[in-house]
Amino acid sequence: MRKILVIGAGKSTSQLVNYLLNKSAAEDLHITVGDISLENAQKLINKHDNGTAISLDVFDKTQREQAIQEATIVISMLPARFHIEVAKDCVTFNKSIVTASYISKEMEGLDTAVKEKGLVFMNEIGLDPGIDHMSAMQVLDRIRDKGGKVILFESFTGGLVAPESDTNLWNYKFTWNPRNVVLAGQGGAAEFIQEGTYKYIPYQRLFRRTEFLEIEGHGRFEGYANRNSLKYRSIYGLDDIPTLYRGTIRRVGFSRAWNLFVMLGMTDDSYQLQNTETMSYRDFTNLFLPYSPTDSVELKLRHYLKIDQDDLLWDKLLELDIFNPSKKLGLTNATPAQALQRILEDKWTLAPEDKDMIVMYHKFGYELNGTRKQIDATMVNIGEDQVETAMARTVGLPVAMATLRILNGEITTPGVQLPINREVYEPILKELEEYGITFKEYEVDYLGYNPDNVGG
Repeated sequence: MRKILVIGAGKSTSQLVNYLLNKSAAEDLHITVGDISLENAQKLINKHDNGTAISLDVFDKTQREQAIQEATIVISMLPARFHIEVAKDCVTFNKSIVTASYISKEMEGLDTAVKEKGLVFMNEIGLDPGIDHMSAMQVLDRIRDKGGKVILFESFTGGLVAPESDTNLWNYKFTWNPRNVVLAGQGGAAEFIQEGTYKYIPYQRLFRRTEFLEIEGHGRFEGYANRNSLKYRSIYGLDDIPTLYRGTIRRVGFSRAWNLFVMLGMTDDSYQLQNTETMSYRDFTNLFLPYSPTDSVELKLRHYLKIDQDDLLWDKLLELDIFNPSKKLGLTNATPAQALQRILEDKWTLAPEDKDMIVMYHKFGYELNGTRKQIDATMVNIGEDQVETAMARTVGLPVAMATLRILNGEITTPGVQLPINREVYEPILKELEEYGITFKEYEVDYLGYNPDNVGG
């Protein structure tokens, strides 16, 4: 029996494990889920005959090595920064590994050793990164196969709340790690290229430079730039492309409102606040405002951010209860970002019956036989409830499918890699269609880059 070790039992792991358990009898598989919380691992296995739940502390070297040695292949669903120790053990014990995370410099440094041992270290095979890579490469390769030259590539992805569960003024709820949402865009300027000109957006302007997107049947959205789009030129074979831009999708108006937190400094994660365990939401908000012996916190914030009382921005802030003097943060030595996350989780956590929604949009511009054309490719996927989410489906299923194909010798190219080769993306995209993860394509005359679509 072939043994698959899944490390990490977080939100994106449920449908991954379900897929493997459903295939276990036919494929001769035994799935072990290891997590620091045995209870979480047990929930995923759900007493299946071909599954085992174990308590696994990834920082316990002996425990980690034993679990990896017993496996045929390893899936790491840990936070990205924890993959490397697991990956090093996989090199030592000759095990291939699959992750949904971006390839770190440390992971990349293992490439030579991985190739020497003929192992497959597949990364970036979730949603974004993952399905975005595969669906983009499928169209890019098709354009190049018929002799076309790609002159524009834009790609956007968003994890949102489905319309039927959209019950707040922000049109947003947490569908993945809330911490990543609060810290989005930090760590350097967004870099991209448009019409041959390099562009940079510093963090303090990121959420005021948005591009509008229309998704047929689903309305209007906005996108803000991801941190570094330029690194994908060489990855996608687009070194000479004049326009390349990758971004994150939100409903229109979210970014303008989120920018208020950036302006206040509430998204800063670089220092700790005092007395946050007993600090009220109102006191936290007041920390970032000028002192006044007479003005209320509400009045100071409106004046400081120049918000009129009848502005929808004001209603959005009131909805979050940030002026409540009774609610306590209950966090020890919290950073501003951690405190803000705590406040937002009160309002933006999915209810048990809530459905999430994944939206992906690619735009390709190309030249062929003297004519310029544009292809728009869109994917919308809606979850079932708080547990069986579209996020878990679109992250977990590609990971599981890649793992099984590596086991079956269908993905054989060795090394530390991402899913841009045909042997990876063609069969996985085809199988994803069976689970309702499909793209609609529209081809029109090339429209080019329209600067009027960019706000701020």
